[in-house]
Amino acid sequence: MTSNLEERFQTLHEIVKAARQNLEPGPWDYLIGGAETETTLRRNRQALDSIAFRPRVLRDVSRIDCTSALFGRAVRLPVLVAPVGSIETFTPGGGATAAKAAAEFGIPLMLSSVCNPGLEAVAAAADGFRMFQLYVRGDVGWVDDHVRRAVEHGYAAFCLTVDTAVYGRRERDLARRFVKPWRVRATGFDYQAGLTWDHVKRFKDTHAMPLILKGIATAEDAALACDLGVDGLYVSNHGGRQLDHGRGTTEALPEVVAAVGGRATIIVDGGFLRGTDIVKAVALGAAA
Repeated sequence: MTSNLEERFQTLHEIVKAARQNLEPGPWDYLIGGAETETTLRRNRQALDSIAFRPRVLRDVSRIDCTSALFGRAVRLPVLVAPVGSIETFTPGGGATAAKAAAEFGIPLMLSSVCNPGLEAVAAAADGFRMFQLYVRGDVGWVDDHVRRAVEHGYAAFCLTVDTAVYGRRERDLARRFVKPWRVRATGFDYQAGLTWDHVKRFKDTHAMPLILKGIATAEDAALACDLGVDGLYVSNHGGRQLDHGRGTTEALPEVVAAVGGRATIIVDGGFLRGTDIVKAVALGAAA
């Protein structure tokens, strides 16, 4: 028996249409927009669309197993719920709702540090595979405190976002005069701008928790990260919302995979809409 949601939404287009109808213009533009001319945003999708399949036939596909593993844990699909700042703007319950959905579906959640209700409440909401993503807006003691809290509440890995030294110029938001609630009260941007490889080394020297760097887009940075023992590289350009005129993430993925050489787990985001997009990323070497 199908659920009401399954009856209402059978295509991606129906989901997008309903979301557009349910959101005010400011949150909608924040959700779909990118930085400046949105060139990087478009290139994310173009990079995926430029990859063509070479289908082989007459293989027994009567039984399909899409399960995978991420950081040594089984997952139903090679997919994770990416960290979304201010996710409470789009769904009641915010990160807690996302955690429940991810746990029910058997995939991991990466929780953003700039969403509600916070890492403790999200951990209490669902007993699933979860990771925590942090924007560094405090000193090393501040970071250490977040690591401690993440460990105490069962987060399996810790992610530092490294592609936000300055906040991207998102012209849709500027035109709407739309400011996310967390940015009104946010502080500590100098720490974010001052983040270096020395901070990554200190993290690895100090903490046993697996470390992921989000925002890796070149072979050179991938190699530096692996040399420091980073456990996961998250190939991302922040959905085209930070540096405009960058490459699509799927275009950057192969050189990162080659530089890593199996030394770390690779995650990628940017423009992904369908299962065929996921197949392309996995074929190019991403774990999720």
